[in-house]
This record gives sequence, structure tokens and C-alpha cells, in this order.
Amino acid sequence: MHPRLDFYKASPEALKAVVQLENYVQNSGLDRRFINLIKLRASIINGCAYCVDMHVKESRHDGLGEQWINLMSVWREAGVYDAKERVLLGWVDAVTNIAQTGIPDSDFEALKAHFSDEEIMKITVAISTINTWNRLAVGFRSPHPIDQPAAAA
Repeated sequence: MHPRLDFYKASPEALKAVVQLENYVQNSGLDRRFINLIKLRASIINGCAYCVDMHVKESRHDGLGEQWINLMSVWREAGVYDAKERVLLGWVDAVTNIAQTGIPDSDFEALKAHFSDEEIMKITVAISTINTWNRLAVGFRSPHPIDQPAAAA
């Protein structure tokens, strides 16, 4: 895979707008666990290796367990997610796959049972933001960094 263009250099003003959204998400007051869940699940759906790699590492750094991280792609069958996480995962799936799902009322009603209107708005902005990053990284073929193995002692 060869990068198509460096979107950081191609339009600094466009990137600045995306970074402002990201800063909002990071400072929105949403639980870090939910931000990690949103970013990792959307990145998995969108096939963004760069972002999956980044958000797996961030999830680990934030203390989330290996099963929680590893089972994200099969969350419907995994028992490691609590009720709030499960409805949030459903919402991430519905919003990220909007053309296929139409974002069903049932997913929204499930979300409303666990989150306030303000939280739902913040959650949906977070989903939209990671989808923007995914589209930039996948669209312009941003290669994810390859971790170098530790030198033998």
C-alpha cells in the first residue's frame, strides 16, 4: 500500500477543522472507556488499520482489558461488555453504517435508556469525528507504523 497524499500537508485549514472536532471530543466529558469504544469499533468497521492500531494502544494505555479490546469485532457474541457498552456499540454500528442501517429507531431508543440527550449528542459527534479520521486515513492510504521488536538482551 502506497500513501496517496499527506493530508496533514495538503490542506492545513481542513485538518485544523478536524482537529478542533477531535479536541472537542477529548474534552467533552465523555468517559474515556466510551471514547475508546467508539474510536476502536468505528475504525474496525471502516477497515482503518492506522486507527485500529492507534486505538488499541490507547485502550490498553487507559487500562482496558485485552478481552475487552480483542472481542470488539464480535461484540454481539461477547459477554465482556456491560449494558451501556452494548447499546453504545449498537449505536456506533448504526451510525457508522448509516447507508445500510438508516439508523433504526430501536437503536436510538436503546441508547436513550442509558444516556441523556446531551450525552447522545456528544457520543454521535465522537462517532462522526472518528469516521472522518477513518475516511482520511483509508482514503489517502495512511500507513500505520510497524512496531519494532525489542532488541534481545
